[in-house]
Formats: sequence, structure tokens, C-alpha cells
Amino acid sequence: MLSKIFKAYDVRGIYPEPLNEKDAWQIGFGCARFLLQEAQKDGRAGAGARTVVVGRDMRRSSPSLVRSLKDGMREGGAHVVDVGMVDTPFTYFAANHLNSAGAVQTTASHNPAQYNGFKVSGAGAKPVGQDTGLATIKAAAEAAAPGEGPGGGSEESKDLWAEYRAHLLRFLPKEVLDGTRTLHVVIDASNGMAGTMVPKVFADVKGLRITPINFDNSTGEFVHEPNPLVEANLAPTREGVRTLKADFGVCFDGDADRCMVIDERGEPVGCDLLTAWLAQGWLRSNPGASIVYDLRSTRSVAEAVREAGGVPVEGRVGHVFMKQKLRETGAPFGGELSGHFYFGDMWCTDSGARAFANVVAALVAAGKPMSECIKPFRRYCQSGEINFENDDKQGALDALRAKYPHAKFHTLDGLSMDCGDWWANIRMSNTEPLLRLNLEARDAATVAAKVRELEPVLGHRVEH
Repeated sequence: MLSKIFKAYDVRGIYPEPLNEKDAWQIGFGCARFLLQEAQKDGRAGAGARTVVVGRDMRRSSPSLVRSLKDGMREGGAHVVDVGMVDTPFTYFAANHLNSAGAVQTTASHNPAQYNGFKVSGAGAKPVGQDTGLATIKAAAEAAAPGEGPGGGSEESKDLWAEYRAHLLRFLPKEVLDGTRTLHVVIDASNGMAGTMVPKVFADVKGLRITPINFDNSTGEFVHEPNPLVEANLAPTREGVRTLKADFGVCFDGDADRCMVIDERGEPVGCDLLTAWLAQGWLRSNPGASIVYDLRSTRSVAEAVREAGGVPVEGRVGHVFMKQKLRETGAPFGGELSGHFYFGDMWCTDSGARAFANVVAALVAAGKPMSECIKPFRRYCQSGEINFENDDKQGALDALRAKYPHAKFHTLDGLSMDCGDWWANIRMSNTEPLLRLNLEARDAATVAAKVRELEPVLGHRVEH
């Protein structure tokens, strides 16, 4: 069954089949063996070299899965520090705060309530994906059996909310902390972990007037799917901002590592446009720095970074690759279309809470409405991501090369093509017979015409 739940970046599946407590025990064992061995290879010493942080989200299946996960970890020789019910970025903080060998969060992120899973990170909160350890963990998990491990593990619980809060509040401007400047924000927690994180971290900030939506996460059920990328899920935030005339709104995903921002008019702000805007502040405080962006982003991101004196760095889609790019380049900030925002001061990890603090600080510094802040970066028209069914994905990409012989191509992630007056990226799904198109041009008519032109090559368009 493990082969069904190990994905490219994490472990995920429907509970109790194919993911259940037996699997959790095996995965816990596999994680402990891998993380402790990696710590040993790195020459780490002391209690932290045997410590693995464990957190969980609010799903109904999470408590029992965590119990089995910890049992497996102790059998694998780990000292487990249980930090309780927390957002995923909390575990990244805890791993660094405790100087541990790594961390595992039990969560299925934005998936429906019947799903669950595990996100694994190593020392320093480095991501563990298929090519950076998940395959090794899977092999160890498959071979694991109770009583056959080294054993000797132990467990304790720690409440690190005060330390987490102190770390995050450092990033809010003084005038918001002391209440001399007030912002009204509508926040939809999607019945997920932001419903715990926001009150514990931001509720007592004098300059934040927060209107909560879907903060109750006690049942493990969702009023709407906890995925802010689906526009229908943004409706409560948009309505709240418009009705209450708030300064902006935020909708978090289930484990609060992603968020979407709504401007004061109630309109969603594309995450690439948000990246371009936020990059301006980072480059004022870090002149000449690199800024990492998702290669599907509008071209205006790279243009805006260069105009501000920075170095735009194109990144592959996926948190493992984005985090790696931040580490490689020393970039203080990066953004992805999916709503993941990455921060050097959060150990190159993604954090919804840190992104929220960044938006607050940038809006206070700007002194004008968010829509006006974003407007300079709305330079082009975009198709949005369009999916096409195709059983011969590589054949379609080869056909595009033949159809547009004068285009400039590159293959960092899928096929990117620049045809002068329009440009596009086409990526192959890892799990489905789908091609994903993102196309951009200077005007909407060209975007529509070129999407129609590509459609016969890409396959059958999938409407959502």
C-alpha cells in the first residue's frame, strides 16, 4: 500500500485506505532511521541529533495517525518532541529552534477531510522529497517490523507557541504593534490550522483588527475545500472585504503554509503579482539580492526585480525546488503561483503567517490601497493555468517544437517557449495524463488566439 501514498513531495492518501495507522507506524520508523542517519552523516552531535519534531493538523484521523507515527519513530531510535496541533510552518520553526534532526507534520494540506498524510523535513527544515530522501524512507518503511528496530527511543511534549509568536511578530512594523497604525483584515482560515495559528500569534496585536471566517477547526470538517487556489473558495473573503470595507483579506489553506490575498476592492491578487510587489521591499533592504519566482509567473516579475536592482531567478514548480533555489542563491524571498511564499528569515521555507506579516508591513510602508500597489505590475494578460488531457504528453511537446521552429525554448520545468509577442510554459503532470498550459501576451485578444492555436496540439481541454 505504501507505493500508493508516497508522492513526489510528501506522503498522502485517503484514510483509512490506503493510509492507516499501520502505515503511519512504518513511516515513522522509516523517517526516524533516515533522519538520524542523515544527522550522523552531517556530523551532528548532542540530543538534537536524535530528536525529531512531530506536529499535526486538525483532521479527525490525525491524533491516531500521530500516535502510531511516534511509536514507529521510537522503535527507530528517535527522541520524539511532540509540539501538538500546529500549522506546518510551525514544525519548520521548531526543527530549527530545537536544532533537531528533522520534523514530520501530519497533514493533507488543502485536500478534503477524508485525506491525511505526512510532510517530512530534515535538519534546518530542509525539504525531503522523492529524490532527497522519501524514496529511502519508503524502502525503510517497507522493511520495518515491530521489535526489529534499534528501539531505545523516547518522547516528550513541548509548547513552543510563545517562541513561535515572538519570532513572527518581529516582522510586523512598530506602528502596527503599538497601534498607531491600524489595518482591518478579513481572514478565512478554511477551518484549518490558521484557525489556531492566527489567534495565538496575531490576535493581540494592537494595530490588527481581524474579522475571522471559518476559524472553527474542532470538527476536522470544512465549510469549503481548504484550497485557496479554487476561486469559489475565496467568495467568503471577497464578500467580507467588500461588505466591511477592510484593507485586505487573506484565505489560508488547510495547514496554513499557503495563502491568497484579496485587495481592498475584494479582488484576488495573483501570487506572481504579489511576488513582484513584495520583492520591492526586500530589494530596498537587500540591494542587489536574488528573488526567486515560479517560472509560470508573469514576465513582469522578472522585469520588476531587475528594475529594482535585483537578480530574478527562475525556479521550478514545487516547494522542494523553490526552497533549494533560495538556499543556492541566498535569496531573501521567493514566490510561487500556488500561494507558497518563501523567506530566508524562515530558513528558506514557506509560511502563510510570514507572508501575512510581509503583506502588512508592505502595505503600511506603501501608505496607499493594495490595488494601487499592485497596479504597476499588471503589464500583461494571462491565460491562467489550463489543463489538457493527452496520453502522449512528450509527443505533444515535440510537436510544439516543430510547429514553432523560430521560438526560443528552454526546459527548466516542462517546455517554456518565447515567440516574441507571446510566451508560454507547458508542464507535464507527474500523476495524470495532463498537460498544464500557462500563456501570456500583451493583450487579451492575443492570449485567446494563441490558446486556440495550441489547443489542437495539446489535446482535449479539461474544464473545471
